[in-house]
Amino acid sequence: MSAEELIVQLTLPRADFELKVDLHLPAQGISVLFGASGSGKTSVLRCVAGLERARDAKVIVAGEVWQDDLSGVFLPTHRRALGYVFQESSLFEHLDVMGNLRYGLQRARSPQAEQTLQLAIELLGIAHLLRRPPDQLSGGERQRVAIARALATAPRILLLDEPMAALDQARRLEILPWLERLRDELHIPMLYVTHSADELARLANHLVVMASGRVQSAGAVGEVLASIDPPMMVGDDVGALLHGRVVERDAQWHLASVAIDGGVLWLRDSGLPVGQTVRLRVLARDVSLTTTEPGHTSIQNHLPCVLDAIAPDVHPSQVLVRVRCGESVLLARITRRALDTLGLLPGHAAWVQVKSVAIAQ
Repeated sequence: MSAEELIVQLTLPRADFELKVDLHLPAQGISVLFGASGSGKTSVLRCVAGLERARDAKVIVAGEVWQDDLSGVFLPTHRRALGYVFQESSLFEHLDVMGNLRYGLQRARSPQAEQTLQLAIELLGIAHLLRRPPDQLSGGERQRVAIARALATAPRILLLDEPMAALDQARRLEILPWLERLRDELHIPMLYVTHSADELARLANHLVVMASGRVQSAGAVGEVLASIDPPMMVGDDVGALLHGRVVERDAQWHLASVAIDGGVLWLRDSGLPVGQTVRLRVLARDVSLTTTEPGHTSIQNHLPCVLDAIAPDVHPSQVLVRVRCGESVLLARITRRALDTLGLLPGHAAWVQVKSVAIAQ
């Protein structure tokens, strides 16, 4: 056990199931708790915060024991160095933005709290909002202020409970880049609850998939998403997450090429500069397989690969196929008939055709 790990072990009876988890999470970056509503995600957050008291529990953050039932330790919420961001921003309407942030400083136990607040203001891009009252902020701006207020306490962990659930799509797209910046530049762990596959694809470093109070899978986000036996996603959300770098922008066709381990993928140019590192989300429904190198096709992306594994899909007519292109992993959803016609088996060489690629970061 690393002293830097975030450890969450707990049991908590609920109305429909018993929540039981044993998690060892990274000490920085975003660990996403993902699953359907009612799977126990928020209950885990509340137990970490001390808002609910689990049994047979151990919660250790940055080497500090917040709960250990074997030793009789239970710190109340006000003694836990945490920041908590809810679905609603819950700003004080009688205070301007700076007044709300200063309120957060009152809970700070760290001498670096003022410095942390200034860093949060910069990272979240809210310096121009400091004198505005909350009723003059957009939904995305309110949530950025709420996150900054949580960070003003100089927490050892930031807990975010579906912070974009109350926002429309435009406001979600507005706030996501700021959350990515926090992930990349802050050195504290963040525990983030969501049931949005788009949010986890953009934000997660580590992924915990939950169902009915149990952990179905946990690990690095790319590894968990690439699992097919069983798949951790369902329906149209099944897909892979790739890491790459923009290597070219084609002004004539408004396209950009991204180098991944195993080849190059072309996608719509979104204005990212050459050299920018990106995450790419490739859905299984947009990947097909062929036993010969494609030619005379409208699909521009095709890479040599080796079949790694084959597993049943939700519908009996289909299967999921995991392939490796170099060190990159892709998932393809094809029919059983196509699998049989092509004679595909694990270990066989093939080509993947990728119809659509989306930048997830």
